[in-house]
Amino acid sequence: MNALAPYDAVLLLSFGGPEGPEEVLPFLRHVTGGRGIPDGRLAEVAHHYDIRGGVSPINGENRRLVAALEAQLAERGESLPILWGNRHAAPFTADALREARERGLTRLVALVTSAYPSYSGCRQYRQDLADSMVELGLDLTAEGGRDGGGTLVVDKVRPYADHPGFVEAVASRTVAAVQDFLAAHELARPHLAFVTHSIPTAMAGASGPAGDEYVRRHEEIAELVTAAVREALAGTTAADALDMSLVYCSRSGPPHQPWLEPDICDHLRDLADAGVDGVVVSPIGFVADHMEVVHDLDTEAAEVAADLGIAFVRVPTVRDDPAFVIALADLLEERAAEARGEDVSPATVSPSGALPSLCVPGCCPDLRPGGPRPALCGVDSPGPADDTDPGPGGAATSSRTPSSAAGAPATACPTPLSTKENR
Repeated sequence: MNALAPYDAVLLLSFGGPEGPEEVLPFLRHVTGGRGIPDGRLAEVAHHYDIRGGVSPINGENRRLVAALEAQLAERGESLPILWGNRHAAPFTADALREARERGLTRLVALVTSAYPSYSGCRQYRQDLADSMVELGLDLTAEGGRDGGGTLVVDKVRPYADHPGFVEAVASRTVAAVQDFLAAHELARPHLAFVTHSIPTAMAGASGPAGDEYVRRHEEIAELVTAAVREALAGTTAADALDMSLVYCSRSGPPHQPWLEPDICDHLRDLADAGVDGVVVSPIGFVADHMEVVHDLDTEAAEVAADLGIAFVRVPTVRDDPAFVIALADLLEERAAEARGEDVSPATVSPSGALPSLCVPGCCPDLRPGGPRPALCGVDSPGPADDTDPGPGGAATSSRTPSSAAGAPATACPTPLSTKENR
């Protein structure tokens, strides 16, 4: 049996970004749609893209990831096509689903480029899937929507930051960066700073089935990676002196709204005051070099560190690291086994266990004004009762086979508005 049955395609879902100067403002308007942000404010963020030719690195990163995943699946004898859709830039999610319909594909498994649970990293992609289905003229219920084109069913892989392959890829890159950094610098107090995208504290508190999963999962991964670094440095003075912290970047939103902190730039200032003379920054919240990485870390945080006299290096993101790509292929096979109704023990290094691939009611809720929007790939999503009853022709659905696992100041760093490419 094909290990990815019953799926006939993989759908990579990502944030998207501009690929030329003429796309920058339209992209930013799309990201901030409905928030009433004037173009003059958007132009401040547009400058981050303009100095890079108007091109975000995220689309190129996704193309490389698709190619690597295609090669890994081919090695396993699994020749499923990989479609790619973005929330905020071409190719949009609706474009990918339209391509699936045109190619006669009916059952997709979605893989999101955000590894952690939160509204913006999970449910918002589920909402985007539902919006895209409606855009294609498909009804989200199992009772109607017959358009003569057949059924389109989409499932989703669970949040995967706790997968051993992801942690292995992060740890190996962090260990190598720390070893190279220490070899190049005579440091008395090296520090390891794990960085992820800041989100509103309310969103963080509501993340995951039981709440607070966004921070908890990051803390768990940071501890595991730190343990790997200390093991690699065992017997050296650096191992005893190495401290770690979890910090945040890319804060946006109104100054009065609490977001996760400390901001990386504020943290660097605190480290300098404490006499720390070198920092290794590991962006564990990012799977690739998004704008948050290349600008907020490589540019802004690096400049703050230089001004403070702190030696600074940024660990490479996992990108198309073989261990990470193998992990993604394993996750696809895991979700397929669930869809076939098999008993699955999800691979995880988390003491909390793996999160469910089928989101439970209230998981990562939409706290924004206007109330919740329809979202696919959840227990409370519109659609059929189980995988064996996908609904009548023309119904856009998400299957319901259960998984086996159940505020910083606005001026912390100079970025006035985040485009959240990691989300």
